[in-house]
Amino acid sequence: MNPCVVAIDPKESAALAARLLARHNIGSLPVCTPSGALLGVVTDRDIVLRCVAAGEDPAQVPVSAIMSRRPAAVAPDADPRQAAQLMSGQQVRRLPVVDSGKVVGMLSLGDLAKCGHWEMEISRALTDISENIRHL
Repeated sequence: MNPCVVAIDPKESAALAARLLARHNIGSLPVCTPSGALLGVVTDRDIVLRCVAAGEDPAQVPVSAIMSRRPAAVAPDADPRQAAQLMSGQQVRRLPVVDSGKVVGMLSLGDLAKCGHWEMEISRALTDISENIRHL
């Protein structure tokens, strides 16, 4: 997991979310309360489809209007196989890591691949996610 979390407040604009995604070269941001509680996740795809393609002004649209609510998340001690299966089932490449109600990291398929023990689960998750995207 990456413990350096870049998060965004739900009241901030989609434009700020896009700038943060670009600046940090990431694909998703956890949307959190000031105390760090997870409210949702906003992705680059959310910004494009739910804001830009809808003809909305990203500077005027709050993240809360375009974020995915009730995102899947894992605990810091989650089994990597279960995390890969959750990613596959939810069709996501990243999961917030939540401990005691606060986001403490982000786990990606790349993080799982680096540990090198669960190649089959990671491969299956990536295949499932990629196949779903091709059918959209």
